[in-house]
Amino acid sequence: MIEIDRKLAHMAVRHREIEALLADPAVIADQLKYRDLSREYRSLAAVVAKGGEYREVIKRIDGSRSLAAEAGDPELAELAAAELAELEPRRTALAEELKTLLVPRDPNDFKNAIIEIRGGTGGEEAALFAGDLFRMYVRYAERKGWQVDIMDSSPTQLGGYKEVVFAVQGEGAFGSFKYESGVHRVQRVPRTEASGRIHTSAATVAVLPEAEEIDLVIDPKDVRVDTFCSSGAGGQSVNTTYSAVRLTHIPSGLVVSCQDERSQIKNRAKAMTVLRSRLLEKMQSEQDAKLAKDRKSQVKSGDRSEKIRTYNFPQNRLNDHRIGLTLHSLDRVLEGGLDEVIGALAAAEMAEKLREEA
Repeated sequence: MIEIDRKLAHMAVRHREIEALLADPAVIADQLKYRDLSREYRSLAAVVAKGGEYREVIKRIDGSRSLAAEAGDPELAELAAAELAELEPRRTALAEELKTLLVPRDPNDFKNAIIEIRGGTGGEEAALFAGDLFRMYVRYAERKGWQVDIMDSSPTQLGGYKEVVFAVQGEGAFGSFKYESGVHRVQRVPRTEASGRIHTSAATVAVLPEAEEIDLVIDPKDVRVDTFCSSGAGGQSVNTTYSAVRLTHIPSGLVVSCQDERSQIKNRAKAMTVLRSRLLEKMQSEQDAKLAKDRKSQVKSGDRSEKIRTYNFPQNRLNDHRIGLTLHSLDRVLEGGLDEVIGALAAAEMAEKLREEA
């Protein structure tokens, strides 16, 4: 409990510091700084409030114990004992809540997300499944009140996607979508299958926190810009102007293209956003490798080489293999009902962090 008290005292000091900073005209004028401090302030406010509740319970427990020890009146002693019996479980529950709140959060959790979906093994059926995943994520984002912006896409004639890259803009988008990184497998009878046999195919999902210019500055001399005509499903021309943009980051070899906007300027801006996010992730991954961090939990690592989930259409079943979760409500999940899945993954990640801190 001493450790909890120490952390609470530190956070209370930081909470007051930020409160003063948010009233500073210089901070108010800096929109990015003001936004980041506001996020930290809201996060700390929840901890400080819960900490105040915890300290009040401790104070009442101490008072009841003193009364029970000193009271000459048996009735008063009995009342004090009854209050202690009520307060002790409350103190234990609050201590557990505080342990969870005091676990450091990934600062990227508050950011927008860049999501890349690619059809894997399975040909046209894999592309159709990639389209299903895309629509599932769009519906989930809509439920959260988040905005979806397509950055680049390669649709197929049957309504699937060879590849689709999109941004989800809204506070906490990355914190929710980060659990989706990995290989998603589907088992169903394809539309293209006449004999009614169940096929297995897959799609890969990559989720990146959207990097801002403040996170990573890219030297324009390091980027080669190529323009070309946009094309749609089947390769037909979408427009005859060179509005599509391909960016090549020469030092890393990363290549990003964007063709969904009719404006070359807009396509270039979107491509730069994706490039910056991919570069930041690459740098962070390399740093993690150098530090040789132990990635015990697949929930935490989101390793894209691992099969993370299976969608079985005949049985209306979803299995998340990282935490052994099984739901027989695949139809609801595909309509954007991802809260139960993501909530379970977040809880598993938190439990793992608490075990590491113990």
